[in-house]
Amino acid sequence: MPNLEHPAYPAATLLRLESLVPCRESQVSMLLSIFGERQQFTFPSIFIYGHTSSGKTYVMQTLLNTLQLPHVFVNCVEHFTSRLLLEEILIQLQNCSSESTPASRVLCDTFNDFVRLFKQAVTSQDLQDQTVYIVLDRAEQLREMEANILPAFLRLQELTDRNVTVVLLSEIVWELFRPSTGCFEPLTLYFPDYSIGHLQKILSNNHPPEYSADFYAAYINILLGVFYMVCRDLKELQHLAALNFSKYCEPVVRGEASERDTRKLWKNIEPHLKKAMQTVYLREISSSQWERLQQDDGDPGQLKGLSAHAHVELPYYSKFLLIAAYLASYNPVRTDKRFFLKHHGKLKKTNFMKKHEKTSNHLLGPKPFPLDRLLAILYSIVDSRVAPTANIFSQISSLVTLQLLSLVGHNDQLDGPRYKCTVSLDFIRAIARTVNFDIIKYLYDFL
Repeated sequence: MPNLEHPAYPAATLLRLESLVPCRESQVSMLLSIFGERQQFTFPSIFIYGHTSSGKTYVMQTLLNTLQLPHVFVNCVEHFTSRLLLEEILIQLQNCSSESTPASRVLCDTFNDFVRLFKQAVTSQDLQDQTVYIVLDRAEQLREMEANILPAFLRLQELTDRNVTVVLLSEIVWELFRPSTGCFEPLTLYFPDYSIGHLQKILSNNHPPEYSADFYAAYINILLGVFYMVCRDLKELQHLAALNFSKYCEPVVRGEASERDTRKLWKNIEPHLKKAMQTVYLREISSSQWERLQQDDGDPGQLKGLSAHAHVELPYYSKFLLIAAYLASYNPVRTDKRFFLKHHGKLKKTNFMKKHEKTSNHLLGPKPFPLDRLLAILYSIVDSRVAPTANIFSQISSLVTLQLLSLVGHNDQLDGPRYKCTVSLDFIRAIARTVNFDIIKYLYDFL
């Protein structure tokens, strides 16, 4: 018995819709109840929210296309100003009818113009007797536009006196949208994250025809067992499933194992899934490069994460500046004499450490340091003499702009600016390797 039922639509259409949106039947059923029949006035505005990859955009597009409802679908990131947004809505609305010729560019400077042109477009497309849906994806961008845009969209049905519903899709809650002056409250609908069972069902639907459904379901079960704790993004999991499936099939293709020999299949795929863990979300290499690396049994050390290529964009002295900043942030001031003064005399390591023994500085986080301490450490760790020229100071500003350093306090401080280093230990070790500098020897926590 189908989960989706509605008297206004054929059972075959609803059955096909149900097969296209697995694990979202309750949300689709709710939307069908809200929409009602084509000619009925529905709720003026609907706010749908949920985390990324929870199916908001896909479900709305599939629902509107499958039921062939007149709609406009606009991404607010692509159309980032009110004028671009309003003009795109009008252009798509004029193209709703299959018989209509492609619309020319529409000029719309204000929301008053939009209301007038919207009425004309609805009349010209003969849409007066059915609901028109305007879907605004990534709707959180509306908060960056003029103050009247969001309240006007929420009351568009009232302003135009037409059968129109505005649907806002967002990753943040409605409370972060609501203007301080108040506005018309939309109907809110929450899309929860997919559970591991839902992900298993959705990913298993994409099995290749040359392999059985049980074989592919076993592979998806292994994949989710490895990645579910670190990645619940459906799109990323689909990418990982497609990328690593050929490696999983290798023992079967070579005749070394059957489709039911899960132990051998797991032993073959396990090291490759561990390599793939290092590149989740990063997309540092293309799929073809990853497959070549798999075929060559490349060392996972070839994939260093962001730290592997971040140093490429830094000039030579900027690397040393960043290293000096890291040392200044994580070493106590009293240790500078020990690490950076050549003739500091003999210091007993045990007494030195026990006297000031505290929690690891890396657990406490980076500490602010003045500019003169940064330059003093820089002069100590760089072999050649570096003059304090404008070039060095401009590189410090560049590191702040890149958010590798952060400026602490106000610029009008009499004792000069203070900074903090914001990079991780793995990042700075990768930077230090490129200039042959052993940073661990200069860190107080590793004495």
